[in-house]
Amino acid sequence: MKTPWYKEPWAWLVFFLPLSAVIAGITTLFIALSDPDDLVVGDYYKKGKAINLEITKIKQAQKLGISFGLKFVDGELVIKPTGIEKKFPLLNVNFYHPTLEEKDFYLALTQDGSGNFRHTIEQNVDGKWRMTITPFENNWKIQNVITLPQTEFIDIKPRPIEAN
Repeated sequence: MKTPWYKEPWAWLVFFLPLSAVIAGITTLFIALSDPDDLVVGDYYKKGKAINLEITKIKQAQKLGISFGLKFVDGELVIKPTGIEKKFPLLNVNFYHPTLEEKDFYLALTQDGSGNFRHTIEQNVDGKWRMTITPFENNWKIQNVITLPQTEFIDIKPRPIEAN
């Protein structure tokens, strides 16, 4: 007597291999559609024009001799001007995480009585960050790649994008 096909182990193996490939393909498609890559830029021409404008702002900061010292210890960020002796009414400070956009954050800082800019940061910011500093007028820009925490002051100077 012949056994039915569904009782043969080889028949199930033949069905299982293509079925597992289909399941893996559907899973891959679901992951790709539900979690798009944030690092892809759609309009390269506009992005290129914006980069040229940013380079002009960095060169302006170099020409003015603007620089800062930065320290981050026990959740307290301290930025002190070390370049020109100009008072800044407000500094815009942006922190960009290298891979996770949702970790990016922005600070608007004013000077305290000693001339430093201070802020207490509650979230965990350990690791590598791209940081930008611009004034309220937005006529110059400093950007650096830094690693936090920093127990001693580090120099934050205007550098072209390639030097980071």
